[in-house]
Amino acid sequence: MADGNVAEDSSDKYTVPALERGLKLLGEFNRDTRVIGAPEFARRLGLPRSTVFRLLSTLEAMGFVERSGNDYRLGVAVLRLGFEYIASLELTELGQPVLQRLCDEIRFPVNIVVRDGRSIVYVAKVTPPTPFASAVRVGTRLPAHGTVLGRILLEDLTLPELRALYPEEHLEEFSTNTPKTVLELFNMVEIDRQRGYVLGEGFFESSISTIAAPVRDHTGHIVAALGATIPSAHIEPDRIDGLVARVRAAADELSGLLDYQPRKGAQVVALKKAS
Repeated sequence: MADGNVAEDSSDKYTVPALERGLKLLGEFNRDTRVIGAPEFARRLGLPRSTVFRLLSTLEAMGFVERSGNDYRLGVAVLRLGFEYIASLELTELGQPVLQRLCDEIRFPVNIVVRDGRSIVYVAKVTPPTPFASAVRVGTRLPAHGTVLGRILLEDLTLPELRALYPEEHLEEFSTNTPKTVLELFNMVEIDRQRGYVLGEGFFESSISTIAAPVRDHTGHIVAALGATIPSAHIEPDRIDGLVARVRAAADELSGLLDYQPRKGAQVVALKKAS
């Protein structure tokens, strides 16, 4: 009888080492490391410089990296792949019309974000024709624990799961509103979950307010957060309930398109301001 190692060895024999090395090379780029030289690649990947040079030459010819002097940066082919992936997501395909209608109603930028580890990633965005220009674009990444949209995306996690995601004693702070510990974050997220939405005035940026609500799929799990960005540190009190209701309705509509069925007897939480 074959043991578990046979299956592992069987899968390994189909691995293409050169392709694996090329993908690992591309994986070395990030928002903080946008330009890397061939010697640094060789050091990081533990490969001969001649091998790294061949990998870079191949990737450059295909447009996945571009030469910048003696260094390299990501090429437009990577960006093209990223946008094709985002465009292929059922979430964005179904969500784009929902966002457009919401934007037409409230006349503020609206977004859909998903969580990637400790970050949120903007996957869809609609902006009204106003002078206000948001700094975020599709593909922008922000810290989950420091943003209103991120708080929505952390709601399904238990305290042990949050501790595993954030093992450090003190969380990185981005404003005076940022939770300082995992326990503080958990308590904040628990209140958010019970409320059913989050309204944060100046939570991540002092001059920006955000209203966000969860988007769930057929399993009942939160798969995205749908939010509106208001270019003001404080929202006019007489507009809060209306804006929150519209954002929640849009999130519920998208959840319905993803075959989410609310459980019977679910309580409707009264609207109230959340910090």
